[in-house]
Amino acid sequence: MINLSTLDYVLIISFFLITLFIGIYVSKKSGKDATEYFLSGRNMPWWLLGVSMVATTFSTDTPNFVTDIVRKDGVSSNWMWWSFLITGLLTVFVYAKLWRKSEVKTDIEFYELRYGGKPARFLRAFRALYLGLLFNIFAMAGVTLAAIKIGSIMLGLQPWETIVYAGTVTVIFSALGGFKGVVYTDFILFFTAMTGAIGAAYYLVNLPEIGGIQALITHENVADKLSILPDFSNTEALITLLIIPLTVQWWSSWYPGAEPGGGGYIAQRMLAAKDENHAIGATFFFNIMHYALRPWPWILVALASLIIFPDVASIQEAFPSISQDKLGDDLAYSAMLTKLPSGLLGLVLASLVAAYMSTISTHLNWGSSYIVNDFYKQQIKKNASEKQLVAVGRIATIVLMIFSAVFALYLQNAKQLFDIIIMFGAGTGLIFILRWFWWRINAWSEISAMLVSGVISLIFSSQHISALFFGDTGFLSAWAKLPVIVFLTTFIWLVCTFLTKPEKQEVLVKFYTKTQPGGPGWVPVLSKIPKSEKILKENKNWNVPSGILAMLLCCILIYSCMFATGYWIYGETTNALITSCLGIISGFFLIKIWRKIKATIF
Repeated sequence: MINLSTLDYVLIISFFLITLFIGIYVSKKSGKDATEYFLSGRNMPWWLLGVSMVATTFSTDTPNFVTDIVRKDGVSSNWMWWSFLITGLLTVFVYAKLWRKSEVKTDIEFYELRYGGKPARFLRAFRALYLGLLFNIFAMAGVTLAAIKIGSIMLGLQPWETIVYAGTVTVIFSALGGFKGVVYTDFILFFTAMTGAIGAAYYLVNLPEIGGIQALITHENVADKLSILPDFSNTEALITLLIIPLTVQWWSSWYPGAEPGGGGYIAQRMLAAKDENHAIGATFFFNIMHYALRPWPWILVALASLIIFPDVASIQEAFPSISQDKLGDDLAYSAMLTKLPSGLLGLVLASLVAAYMSTISTHLNWGSSYIVNDFYKQQIKKNASEKQLVAVGRIATIVLMIFSAVFALYLQNAKQLFDIIIMFGAGTGLIFILRWFWWRINAWSEISAMLVSGVISLIFSSQHISALFFGDTGFLSAWAKLPVIVFLTTFIWLVCTFLTKPEKQEVLVKFYTKTQPGGPGWVPVLSKIPKSEKILKENKNWNVPSGILAMLLCCILIYSCMFATGYWIYGETTNALITSCLGIISGFFLIKIWRKIKATIF
């Protein structure tokens, strides 16, 4: 536990008061109707939504998660989530404008636009609870667990105390302010969190025990952890950390914030944008900040922690009050922050509070939007007034907070949840990518994929059940489980697609007319429409190939920026110059392609 100065308390309390004020200030307008409460009237600019996306993913569990994997497997272990950049950029250049054109209130409402009949209604209701309740609680529990660990190490708080103090303020401004309150506070939270993370990294790397960046990267505990790419001579590490994420995971797995084809709270922000160009601009800004720049302050603190706290035993020795079930390498980030001086310590604590509040508030508003718009209004009270919907949304916000807080008390580290969510979403991603462009996909395709992926994941995640099928001889290595789940799930949903009837012609035509996705996958539908020459002509002007090219160029740009930042920090000038030049060249060609597909916001 550390002793906070008066300045530290002033910074933290001021931050709490500002966020509460914003929530109360916008509460009157936010409570006007459900669209205002969940989408802020669909009039948000790209820069505000982009900052909100970054702030949302700047959660308290992310630096803990990065610290955990860097300490165990080095910087290259971040490829397990860096690979999701491809998913994000596909959303930018292909799906952002489609989501905005759909004009749905949530991405779950999409199911009754794309599909028809009872299967579509079932899918919408089930996914609303499955994602809005179950998976949302998983995600929030991971964030709350990180807050518990930070509160325990830095402030000596009991888990329940951390939940009560941080959770109460968050749930109040989230329930009152709705989506507008979340986005407005995100703007402040983003700059607070970034300043705190960068300030902490700079100070900690220059501690006398560390001796500066050169002493850090040459230290024996750190030298073998620095490589940005996995060791190519280590086959298992190469497959697990690079090949699987880049070839299978990015398109096949559903993960909050990196959904194939867009979805979740990213889709919520695209749907709240002024128009398609603002939706594209917001997601583009988010991906640059999320992958190219933000990870490095966390990585530097993680590397520095290997010198001061070389193993878990040293963390336990320094903080003996930490319970055994919460002990792990992820605690090293919080442990390092205890060495910050007064003032900076208060700012960093405020930044961690900001990270927690931003992520939790987004998940609360996003999850309650599913429960209200896609379950309560559709299944329980179809004629509910706008005031009633807002009231139910506020109640759902409180309930989600309580359940996630309770679940967090039983978790040990954030990577547990990452692995669970990746496994349970495996194999469904290809549907989310293709359903916009292939008419033959129907509601049963998604239902079968969801069920099969869940069942197979349960089998593989349970040692006892897995032994019944494959014996105790280790039939599948750890890295092989994801591809097997993806293959089996994809095979079964494809078979199910062709064994069941396609959606009705009028449903497909309505969807196509609304969103105009284009492409050869819709020709069989469009060819049956009388006087459809105009639609067919528009279908030929398909800009998805240009969007994919823009995605590839932007991947090179952002990965180059990410590598260049690391190499400049490491002092590897030649590599830094090469990757910087590669980023500039790819950026030049990206601008040309972007103009071609008429997607620029400038």
